[in-house]
Parts: sequence; structure tokens; C-alpha cells
Amino acid sequence: MKTTLVSALMLGLLASAGVHAEPKTSGVDIGNIDNSVRPQDNFFLNLNGKWLANTEIPSDKSSWGSFEKLDDDTKPQLRAIIEAAAADPNKQPGTDAQRIGDFFASYMDEAKLEQLRLTPLKADFDRVAALTDKKQIPALIAHFNRYYIAPYAFTIHQDNKDSTKYVADIVQEGLSLPDRDYYLKKSDKKMADALAKFELHVAKMLGMAGNANPAADAKAIVALETELAKVQWTQVQLRDPIKAYNKVPLDQLSKLAPGYDWTTWLNDTGIAGKVDYVIVSQPSYITGFNKVLNKVPLATWKVYFQWHVLHGNAAYLSKDFAEENFAFYGKVLSGVNEQEPRWKRAVNFTDSALGEALGKLYVEQHFPAERKARMEELVKNLLIAFGQSIETLDWMGPETKKQAQAKLAKFTIKIGYPNKWRDYSSLVVVKDDLVGNRMRSRAFEYAKEVNKLGKPIDRDEWGMTPQTVNAYYNPELNEIVFPAAILQPPFFDAAADDAVNYGGIGAVIGHEISHGFDDQGAQYDGDGNLRDWWTKADHKNFAAKTKMLVKQYSAYSPVKGYHVNGELTLGENIADNSGAAIAHKAYLLSLGGKPAPVIDGLTGEQRFYMGFGQVWRAKMRDAQQIVSLKTDPHSPDQFRANGTVRNQPGFYEAFGVKPGDKMYLAPKDRVIMW
Repeated sequence: MKTTLVSALMLGLLASAGVHAEPKTSGVDIGNIDNSVRPQDNFFLNLNGKWLANTEIPSDKSSWGSFEKLDDDTKPQLRAIIEAAAADPNKQPGTDAQRIGDFFASYMDEAKLEQLRLTPLKADFDRVAALTDKKQIPALIAHFNRYYIAPYAFTIHQDNKDSTKYVADIVQEGLSLPDRDYYLKKSDKKMADALAKFELHVAKMLGMAGNANPAADAKAIVALETELAKVQWTQVQLRDPIKAYNKVPLDQLSKLAPGYDWTTWLNDTGIAGKVDYVIVSQPSYITGFNKVLNKVPLATWKVYFQWHVLHGNAAYLSKDFAEENFAFYGKVLSGVNEQEPRWKRAVNFTDSALGEALGKLYVEQHFPAERKARMEELVKNLLIAFGQSIETLDWMGPETKKQAQAKLAKFTIKIGYPNKWRDYSSLVVVKDDLVGNRMRSRAFEYAKEVNKLGKPIDRDEWGMTPQTVNAYYNPELNEIVFPAAILQPPFFDAAADDAVNYGGIGAVIGHEISHGFDDQGAQYDGDGNLRDWWTKADHKNFAAKTKMLVKQYSAYSPVKGYHVNGELTLGENIADNSGAAIAHKAYLLSLGGKPAPVIDGLTGEQRFYMGFGQVWRAKMRDAQQIVSLKTDPHSPDQFRANGTVRNQPGFYEAFGVKPGDKMYLAPKDRVIMW
């Protein structure tokens, strides 16, 4: 039966590809090629050199490239949708049009914000000020879990070992800076400088808010967050789904944090009564947090919580608070020179709260039906190629291959937009209440999540909106998801020959499929459960390949003194390499045995890799690059291009890469996984 199914799908693939009724463009942006650099020595610079030389990162951006440009291009489209909704003479209170228009308007009403200043925060400041005993902190944290950063948080998702159930997962939180290294790496001058400037920023913000001892309190806040950082897990440790799966009955939580009032926290969060256990992702952190809670004076905890009320709302307050917030988080941490125009920030704010309401209108206006149909065809072709690739792997045995095929057969594909749109009818939006709108939207999201507990899995839910320029794989649902906004050039070009589309969106599709089989995803089965479906021998072979990939990427350095963390980026590097390899196979299959046309003097194989390489055309400010190296599981863009193609045999053939060329890796050093 399997052979019959693959054959039928293959006929569809071959019939749909290859010959076009009219000539196609190459899809390669040849005007950006820098011929002073050989592709055999630096493929990324050769392909994108003129763009890199002539492009300045916009002053309101920390980075600029394919993703950022497409995202920026959607902003005027979304603004037009929002303003049309606001101007609709037939809109009624309580409709999406009213909510969209008034959300945007509340952000744009600067005069009202100057009038209100800190007034919208009074209730939460009073809540913090009312603390008289540390025993009241669990209730306060439950409140903060809805609206602000707290020492720990929780998420709702499928139980990793029983994907038919939703579970609450307690996770570490509590830091104002991007990563624990900012607090702990005292020998790193950039980290130390950021921490010193953060303390000055906290002091200034507290002083503006009327704090009587801002400098001393800022110092105490930094010391407290440093204590929390010491007991947090590293980014690499956080990647291990087995170590993060710690099932704890509710009545056993006290063993992790003796004396802590879990009963109050569980009741106030709404978790109690819906489940009889939780997952504690980092149990040692919860124990460590409890020790910090007992050690640090109540007065310090109060200013810590006061700070996070202020920090959480700073962007939505009067101009002085918003500008000081940007001065640190924009200029110091990310190296950005100026804020985005207010209308763009208002669009982002509205999008974050009413994303699917906006998305429904975005799809109607900007996502042609034929684009979805073409994407469905590409995904089908990539799945076929991946299935064929599994059968040819020389490092995997037949038993594991059978399990891999079973998982692949259970993939769910979501393209463009959800089958059903979200209902926002219970979200109240007030035109002149920006902070209130933020708080109500967060409470709305929170209620949606907590209400999942005890209910069937919603398999129609999306984790991204249609207007998001991205894609994802969800191991618990075993699904790959491609929002509408990414299905545009340079990822997908309807006017271009197939080669560049297989190299662009095809590699993105392959990337997301591959996440089901990377070092994390491969630990889940086709039903979304953490289950070991590998033989011991295949585990050993897989580990040897991942070790090689870690070593390769750890050698790359985008900023002097800072290297890529090959362990942190391992999953994404596997997906980049595997995605490109599978997309290349799918492209060759699409030719149906016929030669690809030569367009712009480029062969089909060259255009495929160039389509891949131009997707990663990007620049990033050094400050933001350091943040990314510490926190982002993706490698820097230039290494997503060069690091990937160096492992692809087809790249060597397409560009004649030989020993002595800088892009050359000996065959024994190339990592070929899926």
C-alpha cells in the first residue's frame, strides 16, 4: 500500500512541475551579486555583497533583511485595514471593527497619556505597597502571571507524554535582561556595561515614578535578579524536553519549595480544580527561587515588583517614560538609534491583541487563493522527498526508518490562515484607555489559556497570525504551519522559475518538516508524545552527526570575541541543513528527468542555492547580535547560508567548489542528516 500511495503522489508531483506556458524569471536578485568575491570562497558575500555594501539598517531597526523587510511592508497594509475599520460608519460597539479601531486610537492618543501619566498603574502600585508579609507574595505572583514578569510563570500546552491533555507547565522567569549571562559574566565587558547601564536605567525610572531612594533600590533590584539568574537553567539546558518533563502532583509542590503557599497560588491562577498535577520544567530553579525568597528582605521584593509594574507598562505611558524605556532597551541593548514611528508601534500593539481579527481582513485583501494552492503543492512535494530521503539514509536502521515514516505520515499541514477565526467578543476595548486595553487584552489571553485545562485539544488553533512573516513546527501537534505573509518574494515568487522557489520557500518547508526530526523533535512520536522510537545504534549514529554540527557552528563568530553557541543553535542548524537538502531533492524530482532551463546565465542548480542564500540576506547591529547569540536558537543569517551550503554536495557541483576554496569541506567533514 505504501508503494502505491507514493507512486500516486509522485505522478501528481511530476505532472505539476517542469514545463511552463510562458517563460519565468530567474527570481535571483542578480543586481546584488558582488563578483569581486567568488561564491566558492564566500557564497553569502558573493550573492549579497552589493546589498550589504549599499544597505543601511534603518535607524529604528536592530536588524534588516528579508524577514524584517516583509514584516515592515505589512505595516502599511495593516494600518489601512485598521483605519478602514475605525472609519466604518456602520461599525457597532462590541464588533471587531470597533475593537480594532479603538485599540489603535488609544495608542495614538498621546495627549491623553500625558494627562494620565502614572494614574493607570495606581491599583497595581497599591497592590504591591500593601504587602506586609512574604506569605502574601504567592497571591501577588498569581496576579503578575496575568500581566507582568514574575519570578516564575506558567504556560498551558499539551502534556508531552499524553498529548490528549492540556497541562500547566511552571517555568523560570523573573529577569529584566535577555539572559542570565548579563548578570553573571562579569569578565565580559559588554555584559558588565549593559548591567551597569541597566541599574542606572532602573534608578531613573523609579525616580521618575516618585521612589524616594531610586539608586539604592535599583541596586537592590539588580542584586535580587542576579540571585535569580544564578539558579536559572542555561539556554542550552532549557532545550532538553526530557529533563524539563517533571510531573508533580499538586500536593507535592511543597517538596520543591518548603513553606511556599502553593495552595493560594494555584487557586488565584485558576489552575486548582482543573488538573491534579503540573509539569515543573526547572525544579531546581523553583527550589532556588524559594531560597532567594526567604533570604531577600520584603522591602527589596516590594521594589522589585514595583519595578516590574513600571517596566511592563513603560511603553504605554507618557512620553518621558516611553523614551527612557527605549533609551535602554532600544539603544543600549539593541543598538537602535530611534524608535519606530508611533503609528507602527500602534499597529504592532493592535496586532498583538487582535491578531486574528486583523488577519481575517489581511487574508481577504492580500492573500490570493492561488498562492495557497501552489504552497500546498510545494509542501506535498517536500513531504515526498523527505519520505524518500529517510529510505536512503545510511546511518539509520530499518526499524527506526519505519517509525520515522509513520511520524511523517501523521504530519498536519496548515497554510495561510486558520480554518476558524478567533472570537474576540468578550474583549472590552476603550478608545481612551491604553493601559486598560493592554491589561484587558492580557487577561483575555490568560483566560483563553487557563480555560483549555480539562478540555479536548483544539487542533485548529494557530500559534501565529496570518500576517506573521515566519513559520513553525509544533511537536505536540506534529504540525507544520506557514502563515500567509511569508508566502511572498524572496521566499515565494509566483513569477519566478521553480528553482528559486524550491531554494526559498521550499527550504523553509523542508526546515519545518525537519524540526520533527531534529535533536528535540525526534524525541516526539507522530502523536506528539515524548517517546523513544530509536534503536540504540541509531541514537549513537545521530549523536555523532550532531556533535560534528555543534563543532562546525561553534567555530563561527559574527562579532569579535563572540561565537555561535553550537549547542543552543543545534536544532535550527539541523533544520537548516536538512531543509535545504530535502528541498534540493524535491526540486530535482520536480524536473521529471528533464534539464532545467538556463536563466540569466545561471543553471537551475545554481538558482536553487541562490534562492536559498538570498533569503538570509540580512544585517544586524552588534549589540543586538550579542543578545541573539545569548538567546536565539537560530544561527546568525550569514552562517545559516554559508554554514548550510558547505554541507550540501549539490552546492559543490553547482559552483565547482574544490579543495583550497574557502567554502570547501572535505566529504568526511560534511554533515548530511536527513
